[in-house]
Amino acid sequence: MIRYNLRIIFANRFIWFLIAALAFFLFFAVQVVLNGEAMSEDVVYNLLIFPGILLIFYPSVFGIQNDDDSRMLEILFGIPNYRYKVWLVRLLMIYTLVFFIILLFAVLASVLLYKVNLFEMAYQLIYPIIFLGSMAFMFSTIIKNGNGTAVAMVLIGVALLILREDLMEGTQWDIFLNPFDIPNNLNEVIWAGIIRKNRIFMAIGTLVFVLYGLFNLQKREKFV
Repeated sequence: MIRYNLRIIFANRFIWFLIAALAFFLFFAVQVVLNGEAMSEDVVYNLLIFPGILLIFYPSVFGIQNDDDSRMLEILFGIPNYRYKVWLVRLLMIYTLVFFIILLFAVLASVLLYKVNLFEMAYQLIYPIIFLGSMAFMFSTIIKNGNGTAVAMVLIGVALLILREDLMEGTQWDIFLNPFDIPNNLNEVIWAGIIRKNRIFMAIGTLVFVLYGLFNLQKREKFV
């Protein structure tokens, strides 16, 4: 099962998303240095969040389509309950893989830009990354097409950024909330409470997305 899921995760274009994530990180890191921006943990967080989203984008959006393209979808649906184990294990493997890659990016940022607590940085980043990855998985079970899911997730991402600017920035509902960027006029205890509620909100959202996606996979006739 692990070997099969690794083949699906790394199939086709994942390596290009990995290269793109590294390229984006290095490009924006150079821009920050050239602009003379003061380095801090919140700057490193902002530099790493988009590469992390790129890393989880392909395997969560195109996983089911890759099953279909490799002619494994019908086989998986033919084995009672086995499909749940396959896709649940795959999600866990994707999240673990992305966590360690983000950890490596944090090491790179710590060496080149600003020394950070590596595990704390990776831990805080994994919340929004897994949240969006689980949302993409859920929509992939609804749309049942990788390209369609990709378009939907891009539109949702743009909508979330617009809403963030107008309504949610700095609140517990802000998916892109930077825990290291403490507002000057806010008490640290209050800020810690906002961060805690934000992380609980995204953890619950992740669980709901995964369970709903697995529930959708019961509808065999819609996939094969």
